[in-house]
Amino acid sequence: MEQTRNDRQIAMWLIFCSAVVLGMIILGGVTRLTHSGLSMVEWRPLVGIIPPTSEAEWVRVFEKYQQFPEYQKKNLGMDLQGFKSIFMYEYLHRVLGRLIGIFFFVPFVFFALKGRIKSGLMPKLVVMFFLGGLQGLLGWYMVKSGLVNDPHVSQYRLTAHLGAAVLIYGYMLWVAFDLLFPGAGERSELVAKYARWSLVLVALIYLMILSGGLVAGTRAGFAYSTWPLMGNSFVPDGLYSGWLSVFEDITTIQFNHRMFAYLLLALISSFSWLVYQARVSTQATTAVMVLMLALLVQVVLGISTLLLHVPVPVAVAHQGGAIVTFTAMLFASHSLVRP
Repeated sequence: MEQTRNDRQIAMWLIFCSAVVLGMIILGGVTRLTHSGLSMVEWRPLVGIIPPTSEAEWVRVFEKYQQFPEYQKKNLGMDLQGFKSIFMYEYLHRVLGRLIGIFFFVPFVFFALKGRIKSGLMPKLVVMFFLGGLQGLLGWYMVKSGLVNDPHVSQYRLTAHLGAAVLIYGYMLWVAFDLLFPGAGERSELVAKYARWSLVLVALIYLMILSGGLVAGTRAGFAYSTWPLMGNSFVPDGLYSGWLSVFEDITTIQFNHRMFAYLLLALISSFSWLVYQARVSTQATTAVMVLMLALLVQVVLGISTLLLHVPVPVAVAHQGGAIVTFTAMLFASHSLVRP
C-alpha cells in the first residue's frame, strides 16, 4: 500500500513536469512565430535568470543585438521598445527551461533520499534528467544557427529541438501511466493486435510533429494559403525536385505535411472505430473517444492556420493541438499495451 502511494506521488510529479514541458513547447511556438528566438545573443546557462533591470542595461543588451545579422538585415531601425517585446518572449522561454530543471531535480532528490523510488524506476528518471540537460544544449545549438550571416534558424536544428522536447514529454507521460496503471492479466490476441497498431500510430504522430517542425523552420505554411487545393491544383508543380526537397523545398514540405495529415486522419479514425466497437476496456474506449475529438479539433486548427495565413494564436493552438493529439494517442496505446 505504501509503495502504491509513493508511485502515485511520483506519477503526479511526472505529469506536472510533463505539463510544464507542454507549456515550454507552446511558448517555443510563440517565440518562433513572433520572430523572437534570436533576440538573446548570449547563452548563460547558470546565470542570467534576471532580465535587464535598468535602462542602461537594456541599452547594453540592445547594442549587442545590433551587432548581429538579424538586426542588420531584418530589423534595421527597430527601437528599444520593439526589442524589449521580442526579448521577453525568448527570455521567458529560457527561464521556463531552467524552472523545468528545478521542478524535476528537487523532487527527484527528495524522492531518492526518502527511498520512495522503486527498483527499476531510478534509471528511467536519470535518463529523463540527462535528456533535459541535452535539450538545453540543443536549444542553444539551434539558436547559434541563426546568429550568422543568414539570420534564419536551421530547420534541421529546430525540428531536432522540437522532436527532443516531445520525446521527453512522451517518455515522462508513459512512465507516469505505468505507475498509475501498471496493468494486470493476459491480453487477448485482438487486444495485442490493437496494441501493436497503437504503437505504430504513436510513432506516426511523432513523425507528423517533426514534419510540422520542418514547416515551421522553412515558413512553408505561408506558401499556399488555400485548401484543399495548393494554389490551383491538389498536386502542385515542382514537387520532389531533388532528394533534399523533402527537407528544404517549401512546396514539397507543405505538400508532405498535408498528405501526412490525410493519412493519419484515415488510420486513426479506423483504429478508433475498431477499438470502440471491440469494447476491450472502459479505459481504452474512453481513450479513443478523446483521441478522435482531439484529432478533429486539430484538423480544423490546421486548415484554419492555412486559410488565415498563419495568425499567431491559431498557429500556436495548432502546435498545442498536435501535442494534445499525441497525448491522447499515447494514453490509448498504454491502455492497450498495459490492459
